[in-house]
Amino acid sequence: MLELLVAMALTVGLLLPLVYSLAGEKRLARSYYQRAVAMELVDGEMEALAAGQWRAFSPGVHDYTVRANATTNLPPGKFLLTVESNSLRLEWRTEVKGHGGSVAREVKFK
Repeated sequence: MLELLVAMALTVGLLLPLVYSLAGEKRLARSYYQRAVAMELVDGEMEALAAGQWRAFSPGVHDYTVRANATTNLPPGKFLLTVESNSLRLEWRTEVKGHGGSVAREVKFK
């Protein structure tokens, strides 16, 4: 009986780090995925803005609404558009730490 208990303790002792490692990798993969989604959305919206849609916004910082269905795959956060006389900056800011971080793209005009 004692040998069985020792074998079970060794098995559990070896499997616990593996389980925690897999859980950490799952969180990391989700973070990378959410960052990739945010980059795609910011890149696509920045192309449309740089093509002329930016003229609908006055200079300053604005909350920007993205109508893509992929936003449901992002953690809570917001898109911010900064319009200046010679540049545009679109940024995704997440409100939750460890979920991909912020993503920003900037376009300068001549």
